[in-house]
Amino acid sequence: MRGVGAAEAGDAFDRFVELWEQLLAEEDGGATALVVEGERDRSSVRRLGWGGPVVVVHRGHPVSATAHGLVAARGKVIVLTDWDAEGGHLARRLRDFLEAEPVRLDLDYRRRLARVLRGELTHVEGLYGWARRQAERRGETLERLAARRDEAATG
Repeated sequence: MRGVGAAEAGDAFDRFVELWEQLLAEEDGGATALVVEGERDRSSVRRLGWGGPVVVVHRGHPVSATAHGLVAARGKVIVLTDWDAEGGHLARRLRDFLEAEPVRLDLDYRRRLARVLRGELTHVEGLYGWARRQAERRGETLERLAARRDEAATG
């Protein structure tokens, strides 16, 4: 298996930033919940700018109870479980519980991020660190990149 070259890693980072910006636009003033597996995952997505609700699946409750809470409280649910076997299993279970409910369920971001990251990460908790390292390789910081994007959007 060949390693990812610097140009490919840069391309992956550009695609990640674009996709993450799209995900952040889904926040919709708190009407969209992001579902992750654990507290470190929550911390990672928060550090990457997600300000909406983050629901943690592994809190000692059955997945069905988590799904029921999502139905009661949210209009849209984005599932962002890890890209490993357990994360895939949780995503499928959540889909099974939620697909017939009156919520808009999104599993696409999970799939698209997996494709962008190409196996470099298997855990959501690593997203912030990976993105920070990629930005630093460019001589940037995530904060400066975000500020530049905000300026471009308003200017």
